[in-house]
Amino acid sequence: MRRPLDSPVLDTASRLLTPLIITFAAYVVAHGHLSPGGGFQGGILLAAVLILVRLVRQDRTWGLSPRAALMTACAGVALYAATGFAALAFGGRFLDYGVLPLPLESAAIRAAGSLTIEIGVGLGVMGVMALIFEALAGPLGDA
Repeated sequence: MRRPLDSPVLDTASRLLTPLIITFAAYVVAHGHLSPGGGFQGGILLAAVLILVRLVRQDRTWGLSPRAALMTACAGVALYAATGFAALAFGGRFLDYGVLPLPLESAAIRAAGSLTIEIGVGLGVMGVMALIFEALAGPLGDA
């Protein structure tokens, strides 16, 4: 069976770009609480890698299945909510990381809470974007 995008150039380019984009996405998420960027941008980059490989390889063997994408999106929302409700449980306001009982300085506690939020947002955005792509793409590898 011949695939529509069966190109060694596209395959090689996607194989070279995939680890670089994933590394950059992790950097964007990790530094989102200190500089411009964050969970949304990192999640979009991670979803873009999944979509790039799916489009180039034209099969469903790499990436997230719709069920896994939904679970990833739900895990991101759950991490975000758990961080917010943990602050409520310790007497603060929703997403007030400074009240969390961690053995760190106040600024480090806020940075850790913000990083947790950014990771949750990144997972949620990646999962939703993968679901949207799956819904729009249909059976890519079955044609």
